[in-house]
Amino acid sequence: MNFIMISPNYPDNYWMFCRGLKKYGATVLAIVDTAYDNLLPELKENIDECYVVNNFNNYDEMLRAVAYFTFKYGKIDWIESNNEAWLDLDARLRDDFNVKSGFSHQTIQEYQSKACMKKYYEKAGIPTARYYLVENEQKALEFAKKIGYPLVLKPDHGVGASFTYTVKTDEELKHYLSLTKQYQMILEEYIEGDVFTLDGVCDENGTIRYLNSLEYVGNCMDSVQYQQSIGAYTAFTISDEYRDIAQRTIHAFELKNRFFHCEFFRLSKEKKGLGKKGTVIGLEVNFRPPGGFAPDLMNYAGSLDVYDIWAQVLLTQQGDYMNITRESAGFAGRRNSISYKYSVEELEQKYKNELISVIYLPEAYAATMGDVTISCRFKTEQQRKQFYKQAFEEKRKEHQA
Repeated sequence: MNFIMISPNYPDNYWMFCRGLKKYGATVLAIVDTAYDNLLPELKENIDECYVVNNFNNYDEMLRAVAYFTFKYGKIDWIESNNEAWLDLDARLRDDFNVKSGFSHQTIQEYQSKACMKKYYEKAGIPTARYYLVENEQKALEFAKKIGYPLVLKPDHGVGASFTYTVKTDEELKHYLSLTKQYQMILEEYIEGDVFTLDGVCDENGTIRYLNSLEYVGNCMDSVQYQQSIGAYTAFTISDEYRDIAQRTIHAFELKNRFFHCEFFRLSKEKKGLGKKGTVIGLEVNFRPPGGFAPDLMNYAGSLDVYDIWAQVLLTQQGDYMNITRESAGFAGRRNSISYKYSVEELEQKYKNELISVIYLPEAYAATMGDVTISCRFKTEQQRKQFYKQAFEEKRKEHQA
């Protein structure tokens, strides 16, 4: 089986997807955008051949790379990156080389639209926020008057919290629309609730073989916009209700042989037209692994290897990890701009038995994840609660005379 992996050099931990593919018998063909000598030794050891391009955005280069592998190894069976930035590229190449093991370009274009996702959530029987796909300012203002503030404005195609705003007045709406004219924006009613995820791997029938849930500490959107502390942790257990929601979502989107990352709201109070407190609201589906530290947190929590699980399910259709014993692993992302009560060193000492890592992040990651992240593994909810309380507790400001 010939498997082309695009960009296994970034993020750094993606070499482990190649390791899984090699383990289960694939011929692993990598396309990278950095010099071969600069690749991690672990990546080099787990690929059969590497083709270096100057830029993934140069489609002619990518065509030549896949054509070369096809000429040398024969029909290509898989083309995948597991990377949000290249899902569109993966699909274009599949179409051009008649690779049927993943999404077509037409399908991924539709699936990456937050507005289009809503009909699939409806198919799954999961409510979503009311929305308006912005055509002009006047109609956006009319939608705001109908629904009422606050609202959320964000790109229809996009990932993360970039160019995402909480809008509270007509003046703010006009302002943010003026800043985002280059994007197709979507305006949604504001949902008061907690964001959580259901992430995992499904097989060729869309049956989920592994499932994880992430809960957030803090608000992702506000964390980026206002540079607040942020954190996330894996759940100790996943309820039957959430397992059913995840499976209905995967079947509605007709996902097969994929890693997935599904985001939901859990209402913190009753909202007319959506449901009572605790009702689950569909937010969006991402057709790749959760980002950042999430895959590694999943590994620590379950004492497993999600990179290996992905390859095992895709290449053998074996493996069932739905009833594993779990601990909880999480990270606390702290900002240099915030004065915390406890130093990183103090937290390292306090949680030396739970500590996984302390990472000082480069600027590109810091805006989303924090300037420094502290990751730990917990055996009890009380232990976890205490960690986040101390990790985010700020110094008391002195009263001015």
